[in-house]
Amino acid sequence: MNKPVDPPEEGIETIPLREALEERYLAYALSTIMHRALPDARDGLKPVHRRILHGMNLLRLNPGGPFKKSAKVVGDVMGSFHPHGDQAIYDALVRLAQDFSSRYPLVDGQGNFGNIDGDAAAAQRYTETRLTDVARRLLDGIDEDAVDFRPNYDGSTDEPVVLPAAFPNLLANGSQGIAVGMATSIPPHNAGELCDAALYLISHPGASSADLVHFVPGPDFPTGGILVDGPDAIKEAYRTGRGSFRVRARWKKEDTGRGTWAVVVTEIPYGIPKSRLIEKIAELITERKLPLLADVRDESAEDVRVVFEPRARTVDPVVLMESLFRLTELEVRIGLNINVLVGGGKVPKVLGLAECLREWLDHRRDVLGRRSRHRLAAIERRLEILGGLLIVYLDLDRVIKIIREEDEPKRELMRVFTLTEVQANAILDTRLRSLRRLEEMELKREQGQLEAEKGEIEDLLGSEAKQWKTIAWEVRAVRKAYGPETPLGRRRTTIEAAPEIGDVDFAEAIVEREPVTVIVSDKGWIRAMKGHVADLSKVEFKGDDKLKTSFFAETTSKILVMATNGKFYTLDAAKLPGGRGFGDPIRLSADLDEGTDVVSAFVYRPDSKLLLVASDGRGFIVSASDLVATTRKGRNVLGVEAKGRALVAAPVTGDHVAIVGQNRKLLVFPLSQLPEMSRGKGVRLQRYKDGDVADAKCFALADGLTWRINAERTRTVSGEELKPWIGNRAEAGRLPPNGFPTTNTFG
Repeated sequence: MNKPVDPPEEGIETIPLREALEERYLAYALSTIMHRALPDARDGLKPVHRRILHGMNLLRLNPGGPFKKSAKVVGDVMGSFHPHGDQAIYDALVRLAQDFSSRYPLVDGQGNFGNIDGDAAAAQRYTETRLTDVARRLLDGIDEDAVDFRPNYDGSTDEPVVLPAAFPNLLANGSQGIAVGMATSIPPHNAGELCDAALYLISHPGASSADLVHFVPGPDFPTGGILVDGPDAIKEAYRTGRGSFRVRARWKKEDTGRGTWAVVVTEIPYGIPKSRLIEKIAELITERKLPLLADVRDESAEDVRVVFEPRARTVDPVVLMESLFRLTELEVRIGLNINVLVGGGKVPKVLGLAECLREWLDHRRDVLGRRSRHRLAAIERRLEILGGLLIVYLDLDRVIKIIREEDEPKRELMRVFTLTEVQANAILDTRLRSLRRLEEMELKREQGQLEAEKGEIEDLLGSEAKQWKTIAWEVRAVRKAYGPETPLGRRRTTIEAAPEIGDVDFAEAIVEREPVTVIVSDKGWIRAMKGHVADLSKVEFKGDDKLKTSFFAETTSKILVMATNGKFYTLDAAKLPGGRGFGDPIRLSADLDEGTDVVSAFVYRPDSKLLLVASDGRGFIVSASDLVATTRKGRNVLGVEAKGRALVAAPVTGDHVAIVGQNRKLLVFPLSQLPEMSRGKGVRLQRYKDGDVADAKCFALADGLTWRINAERTRTVSGEELKPWIGNRAEAGRLPPNGFPTTNTFG
């Protein structure tokens, strides 16, 4: 067997694994953040989108011009700028062309580019593309040294670092991206409103995001919808650059004749595939979780039209839709996290609304300066040439003679007429037909115009006020093209307050009401049998478990569970396991503390009150509404000592309290002696020398005190007979009447 040969040690550098991993992972993270996931604050584009637009510009796919195959665009972009796979490039191209994904599409597509149902676009060999007017504004001036260029991935050509961006694309079209350790989520906005805010920011440089919210009241999604967040929440989100927006579908009630009606949804929330939305709603109808809804139909053609039929004509359409908003994606929360690249595209940072617009305006000023200097240099070159050409007309014969007779006419022209090399070349390149009087007049006119333009540009470059005035003029041009009076610029998402629905119990509205029998075992297992079952003799339990309590309820009921630590937990009857098996432990639905057991369970009745008693004899009266817990951790209500336990939760009826201890002493006292509290330890109900409370109940003295002897028999002691046991709270009591159960409970 051959032994492995050790590699030579020459040229090998030993690096600790930790350092190698840190260095490589950091490089990967930075690459993802800078070159893939986060947009540049100046043009709002990620590298792949910027390269697509630049590649299409090189192919001269201008608005109004001929289309070209998407495969041609993808191939050129992949070969020259973005070597990351054709499907990734095509997916990005498709999204730029979808009017339901991009508020202001940058690509004009011809063919199947997918739809709002979530269907994918056709293959790139079947679709065709060209740039839109919005994309042309992003590229305007790219050939006039408006932005920096850098070498592409293989150094064979150059690509723009950023686009000139005469359109506020970052906020207008938004962006989504997940990097390493950070993400961005920018919803689309209305370009006309952004331009209004930018103009205000130009005239008021110190304006805050709160000031600009008056112009940009919220996102404007391509699919419309209704924004139902409050103004304070929206203002805070734009101030910090982080938050979320609650967006719901737009709907209307349509009469269908004979007193019937239907709800028609015409706009759905942004980013939700319509087919998936309808499938989910149909599943909820099948699972009987939408009892108010009978059917859902998709009647969409060019526009969205989803029809909801109510279960009955008496259903309130507002309640129906509110139940749908709670259970389906007809209402969604769309995040706001304006995490973008600033500082020349080198630093990720979360920006507020004012900072975003300031980044764009500062970029526009930089572009204006670069384009102006580029134009100034071109004017100066042309003026230099014009100066030489005009000299020619002063002595045309001599110029022609030099050209005809001299071996090196350029040098001779430069010497005789004191010309620069550029001027001499221009003279030599001039055609004979141009050497006429009319041409001289045209050259002088051109020279005068260029001199005037040069002066204007120099004034512009020397005055910050004139620069901002020019930028404001450009912003107004964008606003005019995409303002609210244009079809594309009209706001689609309206901002409204959510309707007032009063005290509607949505637990009942979204669950079909059915009778159930709730069964709780001694070991804390719970289940719900269909219907109200009085005879539970055939109900089976797991192992040596047995029945603890049972009661009638409905699927819309809330079940309150009392634990030995004095906490109350709330369960939904509709979510309880069925009665075919043994049920589930209550611990699966509620976070019971370690070492605690279930004391009792009962139906929550909002207007009822209960008597709570701990094992040490303390207790109080509590309203049932103070027992409802909103989380799995429950609600602390009855305070118990370290060795104590919650023992009794009895309904408050009548006017007296009967309490019996383990020492078999019975005490009856007026209910009015107990305080009503929302939480705490309460007051002493009965005093003991040894032992604890055994049981307690409330009753009406006029009706007498009743206890259960066995499963079929009860005994009632009249109020007159109870006089020896009637006393005051915190007394010891006396031995109960003859026939009181040996278990010391009222049953």
